[in-house]
Amino acid sequence: MRLNPIPATMRYRFAAILLAALLALCPLAHAESTGDKIVALQTQVQQLLDLVQRLQSTVDSKFGLVQHLVEQSTDNVNQMAATVNAMQRKLSAQTESSGSKLDSVSGQVQSLNDSVDEMKSRLAKLDKQLQDIQAQLQNVQSPPAGDATTASGAQQPSRPRADGAAAADRDAQAPASGQAPPLEDTYQSGLRDYNAAHYDVAAQEFGDVVHYYPTDDLAGNAQFYLGEIDYRRQKYKEAIKSYNAVLEDFSGSPKAPAAQLRKGLALIQLNQKDSGVHELRSLIQRYPQTPEALQARSKLNALGIRINPAPRPAPSQQ
Repeated sequence: MRLNPIPATMRYRFAAILLAALLALCPLAHAESTGDKIVALQTQVQQLLDLVQRLQSTVDSKFGLVQHLVEQSTDNVNQMAATVNAMQRKLSAQTESSGSKLDSVSGQVQSLNDSVDEMKSRLAKLDKQLQDIQAQLQNVQSPPAGDATTASGAQQPSRPRADGAAAADRDAQAPASGQAPPLEDTYQSGLRDYNAAHYDVAAQEFGDVVHYYPTDDLAGNAQFYLGEIDYRRQKYKEAIKSYNAVLEDFSGSPKAPAAQLRKGLALIQLNQKDSGVHELRSLIQRYPQTPEALQARSKLNALGIRINPAPRPAPSQQ
């Protein structure tokens, strides 16, 4: 059976309906595609938020660990600083103790030297007395030929001399003024008063020795003890003047090394460390084998100043 062809009007109407249906279905498909994209984006955003939260949690835990390490390091640094401060205080105390011990030893050595000087002076005085006695005995045993005789023909013994030759030589250095005290007795009295801490009296007696007998060897010793009196009284500037007088006017005196040592120590007491160290170094160079040089080395070591070892005496050549 033959179908009738669709009229043109119907074809046009059907096409229009189909076109309208297609146009109606296109927005729905487009809307469904946009919704899927939004859902996908929301899913990705949620994943990013979860990742950020996990990252934040990791950062917080790491930051807490770092903060704990920093606090621990700070505590260790504080403990180390406290330990270093304690060591510095202990080292300072030990240095001060060593310095005080060195000063005490130096004072003891100086007191021993003073005692030796006093003993030497006493021995010299005793030797002078023995010489006087010997001279008197010789005068008694050998009277002059021109002495008068007694009625019975016996010779009258001659009168012994009051002073010996040694005393006469010593007193010859005194000025012509009758106010000059005897040198030996005045010096001995000064030593006794100095060792007994009678500094005012000792200073007067040593001053008399320096004033009345300026060229005698004992004047150099007396000048040194004047410096020692001022040093013990903590009058360091006056002490330095006396030590300089010993070094300049009595450079050959046996007290010269001790005077330079005490001068260096006095300068250090006056907070003139560089000048004091210079004096101690000069002492070591000028008198390397003396006890005073050994004391100077000990003082420099206590101050933390490196000093070259003491030179050994040169071997004797055959």
